[in-house]
Amino acid sequence: MLSLQQLSYIHPNKDLLFGNINLHINAQEKIALIGHNGIGKSTLLRLIAKELLPSSGSVQVSTSTYYVPQVVGQFEDNTVAEALGIAKKLDALHAILAGDASEENFNRLQDDWTLEERCQEAFAQWDLPDIQLTQKMSSLSGGQKTKVLLAGIHIHRSELILLDEPSNHLDMDSKTLLYDWIQSSKNTVIIVSHDRALLNLLDDMAEMTPKGIKRYGGNYAFYETQKETERHALQQDIHHKERAIKIAKEKERETIERQNRLNNRAQKKQEKAGVARIMMNTLRNNAEKSTAKIKSVHQDKIGDIKSDLQELRGSQSALDEIKIDLGNSAFPTGKSMVKVENVNFKYDSQGLWPVDINFQLFSGDRIALQGQNGSGKTTLVRLLLGQLTPVQGKIERQSFRAIYLDQTYSILSSHLSIYEQAQQFNSDALPEHEIKIRLNRFLFGKDDWDKPCQLLSGGEKMRLILCCLTIQQQSPDLIILDEPTNNLDLQNIRILTRAIQLYKGTLLVISHDAVFLQEIHINKVIKLKDL
Repeated sequence: MLSLQQLSYIHPNKDLLFGNINLHINAQEKIALIGHNGIGKSTLLRLIAKELLPSSGSVQVSTSTYYVPQVVGQFEDNTVAEALGIAKKLDALHAILAGDASEENFNRLQDDWTLEERCQEAFAQWDLPDIQLTQKMSSLSGGQKTKVLLAGIHIHRSELILLDEPSNHLDMDSKTLLYDWIQSSKNTVIIVSHDRALLNLLDDMAEMTPKGIKRYGGNYAFYETQKETERHALQQDIHHKERAIKIAKEKERETIERQNRLNNRAQKKQEKAGVARIMMNTLRNNAEKSTAKIKSVHQDKIGDIKSDLQELRGSQSALDEIKIDLGNSAFPTGKSMVKVENVNFKYDSQGLWPVDINFQLFSGDRIALQGQNGSGKTTLVRLLLGQLTPVQGKIERQSFRAIYLDQTYSILSSHLSIYEQAQQFNSDALPEHEIKIRLNRFLFGKDDWDKPCQLLSGGEKMRLILCCLTIQQQSPDLIILDEPTNNLDLQNIRILTRAIQLYKGTLLVISHDAVFLQEIHINKVIKLKDL
């Protein structure tokens, strides 16, 4: 079905992205391709889809392929039919039905007389009943664009399906459609995703690292168990090597001390025996050479162990070692922070919610704000923060410190450098060296301090925000997260999850990531409904 052999890809600027990739996938296997952001997963999918050519090695695919990319902005000016790659075939079908039975039209159609029927079936399958093949992709929401491309699976009837972060812009209902398709499909599927609920539906995890691809025979939960076992074993190996170095150094010290005692004793005997001075110098030189040789042997042994230790430490993920303490909120637990009574908001003179909003936010709550895309979740957050004013009803707020982390990380100033951004949160006037120690702790080394925030990846921005919150010292009373896992790889999701688990304050989260919501101990849910 698919075979990758000694595959490598070099960017046009001559930088090597990855090399010596080997992977074999059989028919009907459902594989997750996982790994850190920037490792080359999306590029590998594009190589398999023949959108890119490898720098070396081979891609052998024995069947038809359909590819759904993560970024769909290139389709903005296209119609739905053009984005799906069926516009010319549709034109040929309509021309034939209108009486133009030219050979060119028949060649384009390739006897695909059921194309329009399959489009309608596919749109119905993905809950897109009102989508027209002639409408522009720019008129659709992010979730609708993704579902249009997912509908192409049924339309094109390819055997090998490549999906790059397919659940990123989908709400819960749409994710359920995707999950159902994965479970029922007989296709061969390769998916790049950080959606752990989705990953748990797949047969196999293929982890991409700078060393190549390693497969784990099981779903994501099995992979995590295996990785934890590997991490524990690695830590034990490091501990043993550190102990071996300590023992080797102690052995070296004892051996040299013993040799020095023997040399001194021999020298005294020779002096008493009246050995000539020239002979004494020769014997002393021989003793010194013997000691140096012993020391060299031990140093070689210690050097070998240190080399092994360095290699083991290099296998450790620095991200996994990050420890984050966001502190404790000073707001009394169980006290009302926000009271929302009969609130609604209007865009274009129409009420946003069919039923007015009523709820109360108490300190210590961990609330998930849920609803389909377009149901007004972000609008409600802005109302709670006082950034918008309700057109009816009232919102009573106590005085508290709130941090809002939206999907674009707008809390960061794109024009500032990493160091300058950290200083913006330095409310307690920590000295410069302490700020730099904190940045180093979050893997922003000296070479990164002058880098503009706008050049950071989603994971790097999230880590910088968490770093800034520790610099700020004063813990926020309320943290609001808007789809926080959308732009993060699995490792950065783990970092964020650990930080939020330890946070002792009030939490309001907009997320379609069911596993994340479970792991951060959500205890209340507010569901918004569309009109």
